[in-house]
Amino acid sequence: MPLWAPLARAAGARELLDGPVPFRDLARSLGDVARLNGIFGGRLVTLRHVRHLLAGYPPDRPVTVLDLGTGSADIPRALVRWARRAGRSLRVIALDLDAATLSLARRATVGYPEITLVRADALALPFRPGTVDVAISALTLHHLEPAAAAACLAAMDEVARAGMVVNDLARSRAALVLVWLATRALACGPLSRHDGPLSVKRAYTPDEVRGLCARAGLRDVVIRRYAPLLRFCLVGGRGLAP
Repeated sequence: MPLWAPLARAAGARELLDGPVPFRDLARSLGDVARLNGIFGGRLVTLRHVRHLLAGYPPDRPVTVLDLGTGSADIPRALVRWARRAGRSLRVIALDLDAATLSLARRATVGYPEITLVRADALALPFRPGTVDVAISALTLHHLEPAAAAACLAAMDEVARAGMVVNDLARSRAALVLVWLATRALACGPLSRHDGPLSVKRAYTPDEVRGLCARAGLRDVVIRRYAPLLRFCLVGGRGLAP
């Protein structure tokens, strides 16, 4: 079958990372995710759009970013490093539901007092509307089935004053092949070799994400596909994508 043929979504599938796994395997898997985020530019996509959303803010204004499904907090750390270089006052709330994941994030964020770790469900955010300036998520949306994904998008839109940035894999046969190859060529752990290709199968296409936005009642959104990075990025709010 050709690489451009449609790939059906693996609805209801579960990745190994979604369930209890040995702590050592979890650490390696989250390390693989952070490494692949850096190699393939996924982290830079989020940073670029966050910077654009905040471009109109005075440099001395304190800014709060909420990261849903933070994993090892590699993106919050990258945001803090950018803010330090730019002379911005930035606080990042890094949220995850899994206690073991937050334990690893806590180790990784030593030396980053700007990052606050919170254990909570992305579908039941413990924040009032307009509490943060920007809400972000990366490689989180594909873990949610459509109803939950739409609810998550609506919650992100409600809680953020300036806007939101959602960065995830874009499902396609080409992405499936490339992720399968990358997780092996780059010596990723067994969890990543299993979960990487399955993540692609669980991911949404940009057209499906537009449907999720409509379901969530979101109108001011732009969805851009980054084909070389195997990703899409949804930007919502006043700072539509550059």
